[in-house]
Amino acid sequence: MIDELYSARILKLAANLPHSGRLAAPQGTGERVAKLCGSKAVVDVTLDDAGRVSEFAQDVKACALGQAAAGVLGENVVGASAGEIAAARDAMTEMLKAGGEGPEGRFEGLRALKLVADYPARHASTMVAIEATLDAVKQAQGRTLARKSPDTRTSLAGAA
Repeated sequence: MIDELYSARILKLAANLPHSGRLAAPQGTGERVAKLCGSKAVVDVTLDDAGRVSEFAQDVKACALGQAAAGVLGENVVGASAGEIAAARDAMTEMLKAGGEGPEGRFEGLRALKLVADYPARHASTMVAIEATLDAVKQAQGRTLARKSPDTRTSLAGAA
């Protein structure tokens, strides 16, 4: 079973980490660490005017399973909304913990990690990149909303 877990597909995904590195001026940054094994993902994003990921970079130090999940994420995240990323995260959790089928749509490639369900100690490592991405997008959304809010402060200029 362990040979199936580390299949050629998983190893290929792990070796190909799209958008590796960091952004110079991200709107949001997320960081997650799997406490059991120490796998870590730091993700930077910028969002377009519709709130979709327009720029993405990831610095992932994880086992092959965590790297594979980050590889799928990196291939598909540009253009995704927070809702799509959250749905993929929820579907991954369901797949790993409750026998769900896994993500659909743009993140369907994460289904390649279905066998990880049999290895609970690997679940957190498999999830670090997607969790960090969702954190980064939420932070970016918060900054975008703050910029769009009108300034309602009153000026003290001219007050005597």
